[in-house]
Amino acid sequence: MKKLRRILVAIADLRQGHGGELRRAAALARATGARVELFHAVTAPLTHSRRIGKRMMDLELSAEESLRLAQSGLERIARSKLLHGCRVDPVAVAEKPAHEAIVRRALATHSDLIITGTRSRGLANRLLLRHTDWELVRHSPVPLLLVKSVRQAGKEVILAAIDPLHANAKPAGLDSRILDAAGVMSLVLKGPLHAFHAYMPLSVTLAAGVGEPVVWDNSELDANHMQQVVSGFTRALRKTAIPPRRRHLQIGDVATELANCARRLRATLVVMGAVSRSGLERLIIGTTAQHVLDDLKCDVLIVKPREIKSRGASRKS
Repeated sequence: MKKLRRILVAIADLRQGHGGELRRAAALARATGARVELFHAVTAPLTHSRRIGKRMMDLELSAEESLRLAQSGLERIARSKLLHGCRVDPVAVAEKPAHEAIVRRALATHSDLIITGTRSRGLANRLLLRHTDWELVRHSPVPLLLVKSVRQAGKEVILAAIDPLHANAKPAGLDSRILDAAGVMSLVLKGPLHAFHAYMPLSVTLAAGVGEPVVWDNSELDANHMQQVVSGFTRALRKTAIPPRRRHLQIGDVATELANCARRLRATLVVMGAVSRSGLERLIIGTTAQHVLDDLKCDVLIVKPREIKSRGASRKS
């Protein structure tokens, strides 16, 4: 991950609070001197409340009025006390779909990081990733920080989730990019860096593949597989300064074990990788990613393989 020089904060709804995103952006900007851009894509006409007679009515604005109102809203957000001392540029554009507009802007301005926030699901107090968020996870070549925490964190703890055996055919260089990005965040946020990996015993994986119980003696099979996992995990971390006590190798489901590890460590940021897929393969991997992101309560930094190119990055609507 490159040194942070420019951070793009994607503002989805101009009328909702953005404390979590602004706090994260401000903390990173103050630590690195990065410039912050508040960006909003107007994808449909905005409305404005006006009094007509004795009633207040929401009237649909023209495209030009919508863009002016969006720009005014961003300028108001830019004056937030949370961004005090930061260099902030508010920019509104009329483009759609929103995720492609965000990626195009990030690439055009050479942004090093995109920040977007999740929203509460109400009574269940769960956090919702919008369609735009998922499209950014899938297609943005720029590192993406999903802010799930609203309140300011105390002591920062960064957890890098790697996959040393490259399950699901993830690119071999992705772990290095995850560890590099996590190392940058550890230095910038001044928090300890931990590494995590979870795996299932090979006998369980094989049994799930054939849909029947394993009837052979699997102790040696699992022991050999565990040795491979341990060796891969150690090899992936050999160029890092992460001490053994901060290396967490767990047996079990990735989503469950990662959430448990993050909760146990009180992690404030999990750094993980994502790859774009298509068809049925994309559906399966997307479901796994959804479970991981749903279960995590802290902020998540998504890193992509170096060769990923964005769909629609050069196309305007």
